[in-house]
Amino acid sequence: MNLHAMLRAREADGNPVRVGLIGSGKFGTMYLSQAARTPGIQVMAIADLDPDRAREACARVGGLDPSAPTFDDASKNGTTHLSDDSMALVAADGIDVVIDATGSPAAGIAHALACCEHGKHIVMVNVEADVLAGPLLAERARQAGVVYSLAYGDQPALIHEQVDWARACGLDVIAAGKGTKYLDGYHYVTPNDVWEHYGLTPEQAAAGGMNPQMFNSFLDGTKSAIEMAAVANASGLTPAPTGLAFPPCGVHDLPHVMRPRAEGGSLHHKGQVEVISSEERDGRHVTGDLRWGVYVVFEAPSDYVRACFDEYGLVTDSSGSYSALWKPYHLIGLELGISVANVALRAEATGAPTGFRGDAVATAKRDLKPGEELDGEGGYTVYGRLMPGADSLAAGGLPIGLAHGVTLRNAVAKDQPVRWADVEIDETSQAVRIRREMEAMFSDAAEQAAQ
Repeated sequence: MNLHAMLRAREADGNPVRVGLIGSGKFGTMYLSQAARTPGIQVMAIADLDPDRAREACARVGGLDPSAPTFDDASKNGTTHLSDDSMALVAADGIDVVIDATGSPAAGIAHALACCEHGKHIVMVNVEADVLAGPLLAERARQAGVVYSLAYGDQPALIHEQVDWARACGLDVIAAGKGTKYLDGYHYVTPNDVWEHYGLTPEQAAAGGMNPQMFNSFLDGTKSAIEMAAVANASGLTPAPTGLAFPPCGVHDLPHVMRPRAEGGSLHHKGQVEVISSEERDGRHVTGDLRWGVYVVFEAPSDYVRACFDEYGLVTDSSGSYSALWKPYHLIGLELGISVANVALRAEATGAPTGFRGDAVATAKRDLKPGEELDGEGGYTVYGRLMPGADSLAAGGLPIGLAHGVTLRNAVAKDQPVRWADVEIDETSQAVRIRREMEAMFSDAAEQAAQ
């Protein structure tokens, strides 16, 4: 609650928090728009494969001066250095916090490891990288004495905040997650037919610069699987064995729908991550939908607390035991400064993985044949399915973050997980090696626990 005052103090001392941003897409640009007007923050450098795009982002949001010819000049003069060299940004003197907003799992892993090497805090907007290897990256950061953090403004960190709030109040968390639009058949949508589900023509989407594969990852359930795996790994909540069910639910029905099946709800177990749909299965719109928001459902631990729920007007299920808190929106990069300030001023993450409880596993959209090349998140061949981490390890599941540009050795039937053994993959790549190391770490821990 004191972040703004702490930032103002840094501003008054002439010692702003110096930030390096990698990736100037939508999320990064939204952050720049707010960083430029936040006291105690200096965006010292921006790295993008296309520096002109970063320059355009600075011009679009205003308030930033992208004129520093070197990192050193930026540090001295309060201007911003633009570069296409992300590793030089991580290594630059003076930068306190690095933000990875690239969306590339391999790049995110490389940047996080480099931050550990150079003593820089890392805010991981790149949830794809977090789900691929976040538990190991967070441990590496801890050993290096830096903070690894999920990105506030994106849904996993906001959900984690709500879970933490409930637990810090002494309430038992029953479920947590987000809303989205989901109907039967969405798992099999491809970039060819994605726009009709958004109510757009391909021409309208092209005019808006919208990437069909990226937007399809939101629709086919992949992004939901990735985000809920991140929530599980950070919060200690766990997925259902069958993954996400996407039950239709409005905000005032959360306590009724998001309770255990044995009590009339839809949950497999208490303490579950789940995504609710803004559409009924027959296509009717859910009243009071939470398509853009996040929620937590909690249980009264005693008769006294149950009575307090009633006295203070909480919306509950029929028993009065379950209630919910929700946030109707998430503001993406506009809220990212909360992570930057927490990391830099309090050495505190806005959520970080503490275990491997959830995974997003590549799953066939159709019957796949040997020799076919997988095209990854939001593509034509696979979607990401949420699985408990232990089940993914037991099945040898291929994470969705590594299911791009790899060739199938074996046939994989529709709706079946793709396994490591089913693909030809470069075992020498850094992303593959780090993922394998993480899997070994948790496999060894599971074996030791079983002994």
